[in-house]
Amino acid sequence: MMKNVYLLAIILLGFSACQNSQPAEEAEEEITEEAAMPQESEWIMLFDGSSADGWRSYNGEPGLPGNWVIEDGALKSLGTGGNTDIGGDIVYAPQEFDNFELSLEWKISEGGNSGIFYHVQEGEKYAAPYETAPEYQVLDDIGYPDPLEEWQKVGADYGMYVGDPEKKKVKAAGEWNTTRIIFTPEKVEYWLNGEMLITFVPWSDDWKERKAAGKWKDYPDYGEFKSGLIGLQDHGDLAWYRNIKVKEL
Repeated sequence: MMKNVYLLAIILLGFSACQNSQPAEEAEEEITEEAAMPQESEWIMLFDGSSADGWRSYNGEPGLPGNWVIEDGALKSLGTGGNTDIGGDIVYAPQEFDNFELSLEWKISEGGNSGIFYHVQEGEKYAAPYETAPEYQVLDDIGYPDPLEEWQKVGADYGMYVGDPEKKKVKAAGEWNTTRIIFTPEKVEYWLNGEMLITFVPWSDDWKERKAAGKWKDYPDYGEFKSGLIGLQDHGDLAWYRNIKVKEL
């Protein structure tokens, strides 16, 4: 009798082990897929629609300056902060980023002009972010009143690289756009409304030639820094930014 009970226990134990186990290949596949999926916790919210904590004037004191407000879940530039492109810009001050993916939404007023900066440097040496920081151009291509060079249009790496016109989905002023900037030393990508407009290699020979021949030839520190702050431009026009988040790479 005891022998039968012992035998039954072994059978039940083996059955339970089979129920709780899974093929090694299947388990490995699940782990691999889970690791490959982006986790929401990886994103750092720079602006969540309600609090402007961390944002301040470029080279300024803590706190959102008067030329920026929170309106309907967006950071809004009132276009009154400075003389065209100097004096009104803001930065996210708590953290610098080197390699990253930045994601945000924006809209611009009719004929408006603004920009998104990264690798921003501060100090008495610099009057504005663009002296050091690459800029993703934000512009109303459709309603802008003056003639434009391609490197001035929306989605351009301002003064350096132009967006692919066949992939650019230009929206009218007042409509929301989605932008992504992906930066690594091997490759930079600029995205607009789901399409990659630009890819280039920072600090490459091509990059250096463009800098030396163009708008930034008189700005020796432009684009030279490997990390820095993220900033938004007040260029004298109304502009809105929301859902601003970044992921370190």
